[in-house]
Amino acid sequence: MSERMHLAVELGGAGRHPGAWRLPGSDAAGLFTAEHHLALVRTAARAGLDLVALTDSFVPPSDDPDALRGSLDAVAIAARVAPVVPGIGLVPTATVTHTEPFHLSKAIATLDFVSAGRAGWEPAVSRTQAEADLFGRKDAAGPDELWREASEAIDVVVRLWDSWEDDAEIRDEPTGRFVDREKLHYVDFSGEFFSVKGPSITPRSPQAHPPIVLRGDDPHAVAVAARWADIVRIAAPTVEAAGELRDQIRTAVADSGRDPDAVTVLLDVETLVGGDLAELDALAPAGADTAPRGLRHVGDAAGLATLLRGARHAADGFTLVPLALPSGLDRIVDEVLPALGDAWTPAPEGTLRERFGLTRPRNMYEGVR
Repeated sequence: MSERMHLAVELGGAGRHPGAWRLPGSDAAGLFTAEHHLALVRTAARAGLDLVALTDSFVPPSDDPDALRGSLDAVAIAARVAPVVPGIGLVPTATVTHTEPFHLSKAIATLDFVSAGRAGWEPAVSRTQAEADLFGRKDAAGPDELWREASEAIDVVVRLWDSWEDDAEIRDEPTGRFVDREKLHYVDFSGEFFSVKGPSITPRSPQAHPPIVLRGDDPHAVAVAARWADIVRIAAPTVEAAGELRDQIRTAVADSGRDPDAVTVLLDVETLVGGDLAELDALAPAGADTAPRGLRHVGDAAGLATLLRGARHAADGFTLVPLALPSGLDRIVDEVLPALGDAWTPAPEGTLRERFGLTRPRNMYEGVR
């Protein structure tokens, strides 16, 4: 794993704060346009950040007319951005609770093709009955069951990614064979939640396995992250708590038989650089939750840079979460990164796996006949 401080940014809506869409300069009129998302990712790429985390969920929007309603599909946004914004990782959230793993494997592999190896995937679970009712296929489950299902879904997705060997495409015109059928594999998965035969209809992608990003601050998710995650996102109220959580995750990764040094832990830091939190809170709908979900910095760029340097021992890097967009991202790029000085260097060129020091995984079916 690289010793470089990794920096990511979370992009979603007008920012994490529920009042952000009403802030002057929020681009509320453009939230559902491609231009809005292209501009945000271009800014992050210009700065040399490792990746953008694109939020998504199936949680129905509030009925409050003052709340921001509606959202776009994160994987589709990433696919729109990928061919025209080079040089940054694209990690959409895609939930697994009500989504078939076959569809997810195909969507993320396709994103890896159109981004030339810069795709990642943040699996998430859908917890509420309201989300279950949107689909009407099953009731909401408890967290233990949700994460067991998530682990199984990830397992299926990874198997489907490997169901084509790297050299399965032969494009042999004289014989008329496009693929070598001996190098396509049925996954024949049968588990508690899924039975999937396979193979995928999408070839093995440039990274083979786009990096998997999982939350590590939900106790029920830790075992899943320990088994599958290349990058673990955490949130904690203090730097000390973050350090303890990171140690727990590293221990869980080791207990699962993996090398903890091969897993990167990123700490979420909510940011409002140069803004007025009281003004932002006043714009939130009545009763909206405006409380921090972990570390939050409200103040100048130098203060945030000092916080990040001081928290370096507690994480391998940070996911900066602007409370308001696009102003929050602009401040990070134009003020915070220069204030970090030698403590941070831009991400190198290459695939997302290469940015995090991850090797290309061996195909689990290679040589199996």
